[in-house]
Amino acid sequence: MKTNDQLLVINSITPNTSIRVKPARILVASLLLIISMVLAPLNVAAATTDPTAVKWHPGHYYTTIKWGNNDSSYLSQVYSEIAATPALRGIQMRYFWSELEKSKGVYDFSSIDKRLAELSARNKRLVIQVQTKSFEPTWNLVPNYLKTDAYENGQFPFSSYGETTIRGYNIKLWNSQVRDRLIALFEAMGARYNSHPNFEGIGMIESAMGQSLEPISSTQADEFYANMIQVNQKMRLFFPNTMTIQEVNYPRPILNSLVTQLKDMGATLSSPDTFPDEKDLNIKATQYNPNQGIYNYYSDFSGMMAMAPTVMRKNYENTRNDGSGTTPTISEILVFARDTLHANYIFWSRIPGYYDQVLEVLNLAGQTSDPAGGLSSVCPTAYSSCVD
Repeated sequence: MKTNDQLLVINSITPNTSIRVKPARILVASLLLIISMVLAPLNVAAATTDPTAVKWHPGHYYTTIKWGNNDSSYLSQVYSEIAATPALRGIQMRYFWSELEKSKGVYDFSSIDKRLAELSARNKRLVIQVQTKSFEPTWNLVPNYLKTDAYENGQFPFSSYGETTIRGYNIKLWNSQVRDRLIALFEAMGARYNSHPNFEGIGMIESAMGQSLEPISSTQADEFYANMIQVNQKMRLFFPNTMTIQEVNYPRPILNSLVTQLKDMGATLSSPDTFPDEKDLNIKATQYNPNQGIYNYYSDFSGMMAMAPTVMRKNYENTRNDGSGTTPTISEILVFARDTLHANYIFWSRIPGYYDQVLEVLNLAGQTSDPAGGLSSVCPTAYSSCVD
């Protein structure tokens, strides 16, 4: 019987570093990358002759705790752990919309600038998630100007299914003005960060709306997801050289259309959880029920679009969301994300009580043998080319 750690070494994916940039462009891309690194940090020219080539550094990334975004003591510890763990290629950090837009059209990216500079000095990379959904009712999700009649107050409260207590808020993305303000935020961020070589990705939180405590019509629900697609399309426009990421989990009836459109535009598929045994996420389509779970799309579109699942606290605790499964090892989570979800990137939440185990596994031979940490490094066909 092989141990999980042995399994990680045996099943490690052969590195594919030679195909990250199409062969005919390797020399030119390398020379331009050297030139680009001497330019100002926030105005770096794209390091390739292909204007749509995407920065591509697959592998393992830390997802830091949100309250630590500007905590020097916390960040010092994070940077120390990254330095001791070569398989960690960077950090995913999360910001509420309200933190980035202080008033209408007035943006504050100072925190992102500082973290990006610190990571660049360490040759590590930054992924940002703009959070448009909160999981605590006291968190300030959207800028105050959105909480007015013109934007239908900007947000709606939701609860856990079958309950009436407010769990958090989601944005009223069906409102075209809310949509346009979110697009404006991504436009400002794209102008500032797209060309930075260490700015690896930008994304949005999960597709599940939550059980609204306010009436939502079917038309509003349809517009919510139609506008989600529009926002993602604009992100691809504003970030032509950067991964744009959408977390997708529910609702199942729209997943085929949603994920197919994300694939066609070149977006990255992510998910807010990695639950190996969650039935609704794994359920396969049949002739009687075509609405398959999101995990099936990772196999369906593997190699076509980038795959970047997230590992959250609950995923460390149990293989099912309701706690009826088993407690997985870090190795088991990794094998599932790597082999079943065909992950190019994995975002590991830095949760006390678990991150030391994550670091231990990431320092095993299966994750240190190549820059991608044992994950697939093949450039997705949705990209015209990838550049290191």
